[in-house]
Order: sequence, then C-alpha cells, then structure tokens
Amino acid sequence: MGCLILDLAMPELDGLQLQQQLIERGSVLPIIFLTGHGDIPTSVRAMKQGAADFLTKPVDDARLLAAVRQALERCAVMLTARSEAAGFERRLATLTERERQVLTHMLRGELNKQIAASLGTVEKTIKFHRAHVMRRMGTPTLAVLAARAERAARRVEVPGSPVRSGLVAESVQAAS
Repeated sequence: MGCLILDLAMPELDGLQLQQQLIERGSVLPIIFLTGHGDIPTSVRAMKQGAADFLTKPVDDARLLAAVRQALERCAVMLTARSEAAGFERRLATLTERERQVLTHMLRGELNKQIAASLGTVEKTIKFHRAHVMRRMGTPTLAVLAARAERAARRVEVPGSPVRSGLVAESVQAAS
C-alpha cells in the first residue's frame, strides 16, 4: 500500500506520461501531483486519468499530509476491492457449467420453477444446483451473492484481468 508524489516536470518522462504507464500496468497506487508548472488543462487531464490530487508549489505541509492520508485510504479501498473480486472469481471458477447457468438465472431473480423451465429440467435439480452454488460461493443468501457479484464486476479494471472479461462480468451482465 502506498501512493506516489510526482512532479510534472521530470527528466526523460514527465509526470503525466509516468501516470499513463502506471495505468497501463494496472497500478492501484494513487498519484498526487506536486508541481510548480501546473495549469488548468494539465490538472484536469491528470485528474481525469485518476490522480488523487493536484497540488501546486509551494504547498502547505498540512495540505500535503492530508492529501497523502486520503490517497493511502483510497489505495487501501482499491486493494481490498481487488482482493475480494479475485476471491469471488476463484470461487466462481469452481462452479460447473450448469451451476454457472443456474447462477445467471438466480442473479436475474428468477424462481426455481422458472429456471427449471428455461434450462429444460425439473425444479428439484435446480434446488440441488442452487445449493451447490451458494455453498461453493460461500454466501449465506442470494442478496449477499448478488452484492458480491456486483462489486466484483464493478471493481477497478486491471488490463488483462479475467474478472472484468470473465465469468463475473458475464454473470452480472447476463442478469441485467
């Protein structure tokens, strides 16, 4: 956990270029820009790309410390969300194809009878699959399962991550 304090004017690679490279690599480290060369368009660009703050020199120590504290809190939240999403996806990957199909219908709010009709099976079989889904996903209720699926699908995207492009996103998107 941490944060970066960057200047815009750095040799070879300016702060905005470094910020872009970090984004492309999937970094969750919040960036605080601290510069004497800032202008409004540059600060807007930095903030749109996810900068935690944009401060101009000279900066008050209290303001800088407050920005660092806020950036560290942001980093902790992002790391927790990524960890939860990764755990959710690991559990999701343990489901069989049929259990994933049942899960998709469950997330749509369909009743067992409706799921059975859609999948061409009987309600008793759906109850069996539903119980397996709940147990394997480690969730006590459908509401908890839906909330975890939503959080996992909305988490900060990391290039190349299977969560956004994989089963979580498909299940949540199919349920929408």
